[in-house]
Amino acid sequence: MRQRFVLLAAFALGLPVAGLHAQNVTREMLPGVTNFARVETTIACAGATTPAALEGLKKMGYASVINLREATEAGAEIEAEAAAAKAVGLNFVHLPFKVTTPDPMLVDNFLNAIAAPGNQPAFVHCASGNRAAALWMIKRVEVDKWDVDRAAAEAAALGMTSPAMKTFVMNSLQARKRD
Repeated sequence: MRQRFVLLAAFALGLPVAGLHAQNVTREMLPGVTNFARVETTIACAGATTPAALEGLKKMGYASVINLREATEAGAEIEAEAAAAKAVGLNFVHLPFKVTTPDPMLVDNFLNAIAAPGNQPAFVHCASGNRAAALWMIKRVEVDKWDVDRAAAEAAALGMTSPAMKTFVMNSLQARKRD
């Protein structure tokens, strides 16, 4: 009970909770990838990723790249990344995630993309890793039936540090309960 209270308090205050209840998240350095964090062999979440980095991701065993960046973001290079993914044999999925007004179908589209057998294991990225970890947290709660505390700890370890993303996750989970 005390651990749950501490975890909830840390999450509400925006404190890092990864050390309190982290899953098997590892951080690695990969040229051309910012904030690379991997959950065992299932998924990796990261920030800005250059098209040149995709060959290294393919060698690491990833089957797909799910890019959450908007085409208008500085350095997003969506078309170049899609071409690089195709060139090295990775599936490329572009799900632009506008923080201020997310597409109402974003979560469903992400859950469908992440569940597709041809996309596993998946490399999911945005600019910093916040949006990628936020959507993964929703997947953990919705699909894997994890409790919010456990999913929040893993999301924090993957890079979800933004209060706006924490709010997005909690609002999305609440709205999906009503549907």
